[in-house]
Amino acid sequence: MSRKNYYLLSEGILKRKENTIYFVNEKGSKPLPINKIYSIYAYGQITISSQVINLFAKEGIPIHFFNYYGYYNGSFYPRESLLSGDLLIKQAEHNIDFSKRLKLAKLFVEGSAKNILKVLAYYKIENNIKETLTELNNASKITEVMNVEGRMRAEYYKYFDDILPDEFKMEGRSRQPPTNMINSLISFGNSMMYSTVLTELYNTQLNPTISYLHEPSERRFSLALDLSEIFKPILVDRVIFYLVNKKMITEKDFNQNLNCCLLNDKGRATFIKEYNKRLETTIKHKDLGRKVSYQRLIRLEAYKLKKHLLGMKKYDPFVIWW
Repeated sequence: MSRKNYYLLSEGILKRKENTIYFVNEKGSKPLPINKIYSIYAYGQITISSQVINLFAKEGIPIHFFNYYGYYNGSFYPRESLLSGDLLIKQAEHNIDFSKRLKLAKLFVEGSAKNILKVLAYYKIENNIKETLTELNNASKITEVMNVEGRMRAEYYKYFDDILPDEFKMEGRSRQPPTNMINSLISFGNSMMYSTVLTELYNTQLNPTISYLHEPSERRFSLALDLSEIFKPILVDRVIFYLVNKKMITEKDFNQNLNCCLLNDKGRATFIKEYNKRLETTIKHKDLGRKVSYQRLIRLEAYKLKKHLLGMKKYDPFVIWW
């Protein structure tokens, strides 16, 4: 029986009765059988009983919390059952050894850039991103790699105006809070991407706090940020383009005031539905010879990184081939 991601978008309470979780709100009570839950995404004011937490911990189900504005707040990360001291040492070694860290940092940016180029090629947009990417060769510091990545993404965002209708003009990237509709969609989608990658990392032996492109720090799982860079163009951005150009998301799906622009409940629900649909979409894997979902591709990417750290096979970032 396959497990699924569950998204709780309204105020309510999670209660437990034996091995079934119930989400109770003003609309009634909805059962969530524990053997069907892969992860939980909780938006707004969700009350969770200790019995529910205990069951999630036992079953290894993470819960990701988002605030009223749709920003990622944090996660309940069950006690890790997949522990490997050898891998942890190797993972830390690749961070401490600067040459090894720099190599991985560049590969994450390269993978992101190639997927960005695939997206722009789909829309037949000529660009200068390849030229910016060549500067990676001369980058000798992590800050220089991040600088290349930042300028590449700024260049990429300029082309959003060629893909989207006039009312969704980019007008520069703005965060916390986003100042217009497209920035709101990007911020919300990136939060979704981060938590999705974090869920997949939980199901591997990798430690999510030890990273290579982004600086490891307290209170964040920075390895999820590293891997998110690869998948944001093909999951978050393509979902945005699809929803906006199909008019599935319009100005009515946002709350706007003088200081910020945020998706409303209806807008979030529409985005999440399409995002989850994309995660569940399957493609035939060129190496495995069988169909795998986009969500599974993220897990496979983590496994590839693990093999690199253990010296089994050099890491090659995922790039869409279709």
